[in-house]
Amino acid sequence: PMNVLRCTILDRDGAISFVAHAEALAALVAACSRNPRSAEEMLTFADEYYRDLRETVLNGLAIFDERNVEGHYDAIHSALELCAPHEQPPFRVVDDRTRQASLQPVKAGAVLFNLAAKRIVQLQNTFREITRSGRGRVFDGSRLTDRVYSYRLPREWAIVP
Repeated sequence: PMNVLRCTILDRDGAISFVAHAEALAALVAACSRNPRSAEEMLTFADEYYRDLRETVLNGLAIFDERNVEGHYDAIHSALELCAPHEQPPFRVVDDRTRQASLQPVKAGAVLFNLAAKRIVQLQNTFREITRSGRGRVFDGSRLTDRVYSYRLPREWAIVP
């Protein structure tokens, strides 16, 4: 799949990283317009516009938590090594290796959402530029529908670059 990118969400508890279809990008930005306090809340907001993203990411993190314990991250290290970048599972940023992976563009790029700082950092984005206000088409879990949503980021949010 060409239209996928890496999304990394930083909140007060740390950071999570996952690969999503690029069409989910607008839903994630729209979620930011509601000032989510945590990655999970952001995914819940995004789920209204892009169904199943929240469940996919949280299920992936549950598996991560099952297979990786503090100080022993062999499972995620081998997944990062063995899987093609666009097939890497969702993970928590727990060490240098995962931090590095969380910043690596996949196909259409990499976008960092820093919830505490209210910043969206486009490390690389060849899909569609993120703008302060925009629209997206609702994804119902199997296809993009004709339903359109729009968003406007609050003034305190920054988009870099």
